[in-house]
Amino acid sequence: MQIYLPIADLPVNMFLLFGMGLAVGFISGMFGIGGGFLMTPLLIFIGINAAVSVATVSSHIAASSASSAISYWRRNAIDMPLALMLLAGGIVGTAGGVWLFTLLRSADLLDLVIAMSYVILLVAVGVMMVSEAVRAIMRTYQGYPNVLRRPGSHTWVHGLPFKVRFKRSKIYVSAIPVLGIGFIIGFVGALMGIGGGFLLVPMLIYFLRVPTGTVIGTSTVLTLVTMASATVMHAATNQLVDVLLAAFLMVGGVIGAQFGARAGQRMKAERLRLLLGLLVLGVGIRFALNLLVQPSELFSIRFTGDAG
Repeated sequence: MQIYLPIADLPVNMFLLFGMGLAVGFISGMFGIGGGFLMTPLLIFIGINAAVSVATVSSHIAASSASSAISYWRRNAIDMPLALMLLAGGIVGTAGGVWLFTLLRSADLLDLVIAMSYVILLVAVGVMMVSEAVRAIMRTYQGYPNVLRRPGSHTWVHGLPFKVRFKRSKIYVSAIPVLGIGFIIGFVGALMGIGGGFLLVPMLIYFLRVPTGTVIGTSTVLTLVTMASATVMHAATNQLVDVLLAAFLMVGGVIGAQFGARAGQRMKAERLRLLLGLLVLGVGIRFALNLLVQPSELFSIRFTGDAG
């Protein structure tokens, strides 16, 4: 059954949209990530404009992150002072990302920049995740323990000034990297339509040494607020949020996430990281092929609204 998406200006099969939401929701629940890095490319692959995909997926991620944030809040698994400091940088980064998004769209470079950004980011992250997971699996087979974070260990980041103590996470670090990480996640999320969880969680664990028990809950708060802000900014400045499209994706996503969470609990952590790394790498390679393969239609017509 075909439905017409008013903002995307495109008829799409409603069951296809629901199925995409279901599949991405399953993957999100299985790996504990937002899924924006997968949903945005999928929408682009089925013909939806990159600008509409990015803006609409921001609302989808914000909605899916809300229930997760509430759940983690009830379990006292959120370091709120850390989340607020990340948000201080995240809101600024989100505003910067929306500004660059608008600028690139007006210059008609947005599609190319988004595609190139996905290729570079996803291939790099995918390769690192796959290599780390393979090493972890090899260590397991050889009988060595897998240690992702050594308690009390420090990096050069911990030597920076303006230190703040975060009691919930039991860390004492500079505010500079915390604000910087928040800025990067907000900027990338607004520009590329990804929640940034698959970037934020490793940054908090490996750079700031935040305990894994509070990482995911804290990251959901940042994802929720930055993506909600990005949605409002995109709607106000670019009018690109397709509510009908977001609704179908949300319904499928909520259902799929429940089954994905159950499946993820039955798999070993190393294999989960390997599967996620392969998935991220696969999406990046698919984007690269899109850039290299000659399109079937070499020209397109787009109304700019400048004509009087």
